[in-house]
Amino acid sequence: MRVDAGLSRLLGLSRTVVATLAEDGMIALDGRAAGKSDRLTAGSWLEVELPEPETPAVIAAPPELVGGMTVLYEDEDVVVVDKPVGVAAHPSPGWTGPTVVGGLAALGVRVSTSGAAERQGVVHRLDVGTTGVMVVAKSEHAYSVLKRAFKERAVDKRYHAIVQGHPDPTSGTIDAPIDRHPRHDYKFAVVAGGKPSVTHYDTLEAFRAASLLDVHLETGRTHQIRVHFSALRHPCVGDLTYGADPTLAKRLGLQRQWLHARSLGFEHPADGRWVEFVSEYPPDLARALERLRD
Repeated sequence: MRVDAGLSRLLGLSRTVVATLAEDGMIALDGRAAGKSDRLTAGSWLEVELPEPETPAVIAAPPELVGGMTVLYEDEDVVVVDKPVGVAAHPSPGWTGPTVVGGLAALGVRVSTSGAAERQGVVHRLDVGTTGVMVVAKSEHAYSVLKRAFKERAVDKRYHAIVQGHPDPTSGTIDAPIDRHPRHDYKFAVVAGGKPSVTHYDTLEAFRAASLLDVHLETGRTHQIRVHFSALRHPCVGDLTYGADPTLAKRLGLQRQWLHARSLGFEHPADGRWVEFVSEYPPDLARALERLRD
């Protein structure tokens, strides 16, 4: 075989990459520089020098004051914030909007350096379109303790959601695996072989066309609440991505899903005492709820 074809199969590189290596003198055949079209023969000694891998670019969170983001609690170990809509937890490829990490930096809050560079101190996330309470670790000890607590499901995460229709039963548990949507990469779905996902819910109020639910997450998959209730044909009101009625969303003045991280409880990393923080409904969700009640 030719050098480019043979090395492509041996190393799993493209023929173009192999050709470039040959042009740069990084391939030797029996001690002599080999060209991409030279022939490989049985018993020959082949030497290949691969370049150093490129260092991935670090996605930084520039300090930027985030309008509407308030600090609910802060001490030496943790900072608890009330995240507004349109704010990401941390920077990511393609996201140019505000972030919780950048907002804290602008306020002079120093967070833990543990974790990936772009998400230092972040032990859990909320979707950009989901508001509510979120904790960020400030000390390295707090990061380790909280990360383990979330992994072991020792944190009490409660959301309030308004879903279309009336779930039956009015209180229950949804146990259905979640993974990437088979056709739409930006969505998630209930799929066989997905990651185990468990959602508990209770109905707080029932309206003519919708229900206000208290939702307790046992697991924390991306879009879990939205996916689970969409699978039950009771999508979050306003959640057009997961099949909500656009007419109802327009009538209630919603530009996003009615989903709010209402409370968060955990053992404080410093002394183990149980602490719990509550977030009030933001104006757009409060107005939609009042319109349902009228």
